[in-house]
Amino acid sequence: QVRMVESGGGLVQPGGSLRLSCAASDTLFSIFYMGWYRQAPGKPRELVATITSSGSTNYADSVKDRFTISKGNAKNTVYLQMNSLKPEDTAVYYCKANVVSGDYWGQGTQVTVSS
Repeated sequence: QVRMVESGGGLVQPGGSLRLSCAASDTLFSIFYMGWYRQAPGKPRELVATITSSGSTNYADSVKDRFTISKGNAKNTVYLQMNSLKPEDTAVYYCKANVVSGDYWGQGTQVTVSS
């Protein structure tokens, strides 16, 4: 079973930056898109950003101009550069790969923005 493995979360002060990484545990074929989602306590999971196999990106309005999603040189890897972080960005961040057979999710990485 392929797993998505996230890393890079942690505690950061408001205005700071973090870079999240995600890699598939094995080769995935026919990826349509990869993306980052987040879930804050008591709230539903929401889309943060996605990137298609051709490189087209999509962002939630709340993170536009602050977050950047990109694909890695290694296959099946994706990054999320997060700048100008705000307390409301605090959440568990999940990586997802969408392929022809369905979705693969990671276990999530905690991001906490607090002074």
